[in-house]
Amino acid sequence: MKNLFTKLKQHIDNGLYPGAEWKINYKDNIYQGKIGYLDLLTGKPIQSNSIYRIWSMTKPIISIVILQLIDEKRVHLDDPLNLYLPVFNNLNIINFNNKTNLFNKDFKTMPTIKDLLLHTAGFSYNFFDDEVAKEYSKKKLFFSSDTTLEEEINILASCPLLYQPNKKWHYSVSIDVLGRIIEIVMKDKLQNVLKNRIFEPLGMNDTGFSLQEDQQQRLMTSYEYIPEEKKLIKPRDQNIALYGYPLNNPNYARGGHGLYSSINDYSKFTEMLLSGKTKDGTTILSDNMLRLASSNQLDDSFFPLEINIPGNQDEENDLEPYGWGLGFRVLINTEKSNKIKSIGEFGWAGAAATFFLVDPKNNLSAVLMTQVLNADKALREDFIEEIYNNL
Repeated sequence: MKNLFTKLKQHIDNGLYPGAEWKINYKDNIYQGKIGYLDLLTGKPIQSNSIYRIWSMTKPIISIVILQLIDEKRVHLDDPLNLYLPVFNNLNIINFNNKTNLFNKDFKTMPTIKDLLLHTAGFSYNFFDDEVAKEYSKKKLFFSSDTTLEEEINILASCPLLYQPNKKWHYSVSIDVLGRIIEIVMKDKLQNVLKNRIFEPLGMNDTGFSLQEDQQQRLMTSYEYIPEEKKLIKPRDQNIALYGYPLNNPNYARGGHGLYSSINDYSKFTEMLLSGKTKDGTTILSDNMLRLASSNQLDDSFFPLEINIPGNQDEENDLEPYGWGLGFRVLINTEKSNKIKSIGEFGWAGAAATFFLVDPKNNLSAVLMTQVLNADKALREDFIEEIYNNL
């Protein structure tokens, strides 16, 4: 891993990123480093305990808690959504043929817990270009930093589905729905459940939906990359940047984004995903549930998976070699993978270019942290390439 610092430094020097931090655990050998700045304006250097908005890397943590509840038989994969959330009783499908009336009564099956985990429930995301996404934005779904998760899910329940459940893979707000289901089953706030079931057992003391004042001093500033000008700017008012992400609101929680974490904290989570256990042997997730989480659960009719964000249609489809487990992308085709050649590698990423992978066959986990929306992919690609070139 000796060349990793040099390889990643060029992207910082070229102004593509303010800074980056990484941690790799290969067969219990740790390779860790950092480069660049927490804030470009002040020139404050990146620290070893820096904190980041991890955006969609919140989702795997929520997924693990749902799988714990399935293990405990409090929830079942085939349970319909409205069993826990009656507010969805009148769920409808979008009517593409009538733009003045988005709702279509031709609704066949209620999404299940499994559909929510697999992103086959039929929901969408604000940053897509479909009519349901536009409906989300019109209703300012998840734009607030003050609403509770319950309030946001009630707004979501008033919107139609984009697809019939279990018919198409479409990346979506479904993990936010799971976050609310966790609250209902546990009769507690999501913040407390994550703390009790994940953060405290793993010693993730810098991870949560709110930051204390001393933690805020360690937070990397967020940027957006403008490829035409090859420079970083303050994030513009785009759909993803409009999402609420408060620094310190004790009532704030989301299932699909919203967590803050550090490289050391999130690495504890990814290292746990190799065995389902903490360093001291405490079980976080059973072997059976971990296997389901980290193995493909979709049939061929759903492939290729793709996240089509407006403006990025010409980019290579990074998900083409992948299937989807119960919460993670899962590598199923090495012939279509340029960098990773290990079947069963799994993980996910965040909107601001955070990234992680877990590779059970190589006893490997790796986390990359930075803070750039619409980021150039080169940093992540070089990170992966250097790891696998040096195993």
